[in-house]
Amino acid sequence: MSIEFYHDTETDNRLLRRATKWIVDLAVVFTLALFLVQYMGMQYAVSGHSMEPTLYGGDVVLVDRISYRLRRPKRLELVVFQKRDDEDRQYLKRIIGLPGETVQIKGGQIYIDGGLLKLPESLSQVNLAGLAEEPVMLGEGEYFLLGDNRDSSEDSRFENIGNVSIGQITGKAWFRPSPLERIGFLNSTDGRE
Repeated sequence: MSIEFYHDTETDNRLLRRATKWIVDLAVVFTLALFLVQYMGMQYAVSGHSMEPTLYGGDVVLVDRISYRLRRPKRLELVVFQKRDDEDRQYLKRIIGLPGETVQIKGGQIYIDGGLLKLPESLSQVNLAGLAEEPVMLGEGEYFLLGDNRDSSEDSRFENIGNVSIGQITGKAWFRPSPLERIGFLNSTDGRE
């Protein structure tokens, strides 16, 4: 008694074509994603405690480097920037004051052009006013930035950062891909979805 095995070459060819198409599609998507991150965006790894509770040391955020070529930064957006004297290192802070405004910190509260800036409770208290104890006038294209952890942030309140010009801003932080338990979009209210 002999046993004959039936081999369907047409089915094998279809499976091979599907697998090849899937691999090619995956490679194209990966290449496109890499291109977008490298040339239109970037990754930024958060270090330190200055942006807690919004972002923690070790968090990774994606930064959009194109938006600010098309529009001006808005209040409360999270931005990555370079200090004037240190182009090798990037920092991440929140926009508080916009060009042409006057920022002052009195009694632990932030005032813009004399009016109280309403912020979520987690971002409102400022114990150290620094330079903003006196009114800080922002010139054309200048921004006043603060870290969300006001007691542990090197930001526009201090001489070594001061007002940040639009030319120093690299881009807008918009998405946290890592760590996985906190993955999500960052919005301008408090950095959380």
